Amino acid sequence: MVNRHALPRWGNALIDAIADAPMSPLGRLAAKRMGRPAPRGSIPSTVFADRPRRVLIAPVNYSAQGVAWARALEQADDTISARNMAVDVPGGFSFDADLVVPVGTYHNDPDWQRRQFEAACTATHVLIEAEEPPFGRMLGRSVAAQASALVDRGVDVAFLAHGTDVRLPSRHMADNEWSHYADPAVYAPRAETLAARNIALLETSGRRVFVSTPDLLADVPSAAWCPVVVDPARWATVRAQREPGRPLRVVHAPSHDAVKGTELILSTLERLEDAGLIELELVRGVPSALMPEVFARADVVLDQFRVGSYGVAACEALAAGCVVIGSLSDAVRDEIRTRTGRDVPIRQASPATLEAVLRDLTVDTRIARIRDAGVDFVRHVHDGTMSAHALISNWIEPHPSSPAEEHAHASDS
Repeated sequence: MVNRHALPRWGNALIDAIADAPMSPLGRLAAKRMGRPAPRGSIPSTVFADRPRRVLIAPVNYSAQGVAWARALEQADDTISARNMAVDVPGGFSFDADLVVPVGTYHNDPDWQRRQFEAACTATHVLIEAEEPPFGRMLGRSVAAQASALVDRGVDVAFLAHGTDVRLPSRHMADNEWSHYADPAVYAPRAETLAARNIALLETSGRRVFVSTPDLLADVPSAAWCPVVVDPARWATVRAQREPGRPLRVVHAPSHDAVKGTELILSTLERLEDAGLIELELVRGVPSALMPEVFARADVVLDQFRVGSYGVAACEALAAGCVVIGSLSDAVRDEIRTRTGRDVPIRQASPATLEAVLRDLTVDTRIARIRDAGVDFVRHVHDGTMSAHALISNWIEPHPSSPAEEHAHASDS
């Protein structure tokens, strides 16, 4: 894609106008470029098991989190049937989902949109991810309108923010000297507009709100934290003791170089590799199914150096027994300690201190202990148990009325 900072103001304004008016002639044309829908009726809608509580999580499934939360809910409570639905975006990382919908069908098939809406109305609860509309362009592609339509049919709707959708660049740059929003490759003005718009939607919706990473509580303080989930068994590996003097095998797998801070650390890594201290493996475009073997051969995984938090990739690397290095804000570390009673076992480093941290690890005799701490942290915080509890206790489980509500009901009667 063209760097939007290089475009004239009118060009950026035109792009934003099309995105903000999906039902306009230009918006409809842009949607058609997403592709033709699959043959009518060939893409199914969601089907739940016959259980008292039925939960739909849709429509993005970033890093397979939608399906992971669904399985965590079912494992935690056998009265819940949970399903996720995800749009299949070409060029993505091929994450599994209960229902994968081609992007052309999602945007351009009114028949599927209606059928999926009716299926969602058989749910008791719907969790809308990243403030994206679960039914494509139905009701003008309005998230608020689609959520209201579900509520009108008796469905309890909640929202879950994933990251960029609510992370305010202005706040982030003020709090983080390495913020990726200061990078020309990231078009911060549009991100600011969308995040502010989404936060306003969440604040005025009257619905329960969750965030997937603890740093987002700074942007949505009324939210509850629903931790990301990884399967410890999928990533577990047996590791031999590291031979003294062998270079550290270092993996960096940036999903987006500017966000992860790749350019800020690359010269340091090349210098350490030239010195024989590390063996560097840069990983790009590898399907999710192949990542366990990538992490299995790594001693160290470099996560991110600009966001100030951690997510699914870091948890997967910890579960695989890797030493994970990244930059976490003090606020995130304090939040995790307060909520879990545990310290995040990610070694702290900025682009300026990474070389010293890696040099220390080459002679550190405690690597096995560091690895064990990471595996233990994921098993206790990110195996799905805490996530299911967050969703059930804050949303799915019926809550008794507050004294004020009881008084209001009594007055009405």
